[in-house]
Amino acid sequence: MNILIIGPSWVGDMVMSHSLYQQLCLQYPQCHIDVMAPNWCKPLLARMPEVRQAIEMPLGHGKFALCERYRLGKALRQRYDMAIVLPNSLKSALIPLFAQIKHRRGWKGESRYFLLNDLRHHKQRYPMMVQRYVALAFERNAVPSATEIPILAPKLTVNPQQQAATLKQFEKQTALLGTRPLIGFCPGAEFGPAKRWPHYHYAKLAEMLIEQGYAIVLFGSAKDVEVGEQIRNTLPEALQPFCVNLAGQTSLDQAVDLIAHCAVIVSNDSGLMHIAAATSRPLVALYGPTSPTYTPPLSDKAIILRKIEGGLLKVRKSTDSAEGYHQSLIDLSPQDVMEAVRSLQA
Repeated sequence: MNILIIGPSWVGDMVMSHSLYQQLCLQYPQCHIDVMAPNWCKPLLARMPEVRQAIEMPLGHGKFALCERYRLGKALRQRYDMAIVLPNSLKSALIPLFAQIKHRRGWKGESRYFLLNDLRHHKQRYPMMVQRYVALAFERNAVPSATEIPILAPKLTVNPQQQAATLKQFEKQTALLGTRPLIGFCPGAEFGPAKRWPHYHYAKLAEMLIEQGYAIVLFGSAKDVEVGEQIRNTLPEALQPFCVNLAGQTSLDQAVDLIAHCAVIVSNDSGLMHIAAATSRPLVALYGPTSPTYTPPLSDKAIILRKIEGGLLKVRKSTDSAEGYHQSLIDLSPQDVMEAVRSLQA
């Protein structure tokens, strides 16, 4: 059986989708799985052995482009027996329809009644996003309940030779760190500072860790360069050489290799948090307004820290501080995180 997945457009969601691919291989032995997703996803999909091929989705997030979707679907005709659509939008279900794929499966969303012929209802019965993904691996009448659904944790493969080559590429930036064990910080998060642990807390934690013989490596995209510099510049000047800001300097593929090399990762709720979990790194995950119930790190080596109860709070901007940090993340102290790091190192 050939299966086409219309994949998600966010790093964390793409990592979590690996649980679906693993379960599909159990439900349909000898199946072949191709994933249509943005081009930046290819390094992640290449690290998932269950995925045969990544097919580029050239359309940007939110772009309808009906004619282009028709062209993409027509090019895929007579290649697939089933399609599974992970995004909830109407437009995401168009390509499998145009590809004339006989079996088209997905959750109810945005009036997709005539686009999907295996439409699943009541997704609210599955409180975790990964449960909703994995439920789509099962036939309609055989979907386990939320308490019984098997979740195979995402696992990104790390090739030792490739990782060694990546480490060599960053020898100059990390030369001053010497042989100190590395602690990785992922201080960025989508939608601004409301979902980020304050930079001054990261700096204080970095100071404590450096004084105990560790070195700090900061990871993130180009958007996170500034917060990385804030962390580094807040450190005492004598300790700054032991904190390297690699935000914006790595490709996603390189970031996976470097994160997998760290002794511990400390991260906001972000795509890099899910990458750290999928590379089996000891992880301290810092949550504020976002929900660890809905999208937790899927790893038995992760400690989740959160100062508030309840589900997702729809906060894009916060007035709790001049910098825009949410009060619950301000209340999460460096000492709290340090204790979690120590417990992971025990």
